[in-house]
Amino acid sequence: MKLKFVFAPLIFCACVFTSRPGLTQAVPERDETWDTVTLATALGAFGVELLMPRVFYSSPEVTVGWKTRWHVSALAPSMTMAALALLNETTLKDAFEDPRPGCEDLDPTTPGCETFGLFSTHTFTAFSALGQGAAVFIFDMTKYSDGRFNAGSLVGHVVVPLVLGTVTAVGRSAGDWESGGQILASAGTGLAAGFLMGMTYVLMQPPECGYTGALICW
Repeated sequence: MKLKFVFAPLIFCACVFTSRPGLTQAVPERDETWDTVTLATALGAFGVELLMPRVFYSSPEVTVGWKTRWHVSALAPSMTMAALALLNETTLKDAFEDPRPGCEDLDPTTPGCETFGLFSTHTFTAFSALGQGAAVFIFDMTKYSDGRFNAGSLVGHVVVPLVLGTVTAVGRSAGDWESGGQILASAGTGLAAGFLMGMTYVLMQPPECGYTGALICW
């Protein structure tokens, strides 16, 4: 009888720990600070491209020299990319069902695993702005400025979105919100979609405001 009292607590503990393996599973931890930072950088890249003017070298028939014009029509490509980002967040992620890092073998209701990682809306948004800006810079320079290079256009359309996009991608990985593969896929898709949209827009919309010479083109 004394042996029963000795071994009973040991048997009870063994049953508890072996019958509930879920207690030993690590729950993924997401860095909320990086989530906030990457949201700000993604929106920043989008905003910079939306507000950045077209910089071009005017034809002699109008006025010789570098000019900048803000086009209200820039809303078209930017809003299209915003709509794609919203579609991804509400529909595409659920369609792909690609779990976030650390959630591959966990229940989808586990904290930190309720949403999916592909495509990363943050990374897609930031790099679509970079793609759109790169297209605007390249085609404004080659088609409308006869190959003349302008540093301001490069910085506004390419360098700033590139920096913000890089911070976004690094932050999503550092915060453990998406895996490296998910980030690369999101960045590549956003870059390609943004470049295609920006190229289409620039080739259809000349930078000059016609004969008005207004700073804002409608």
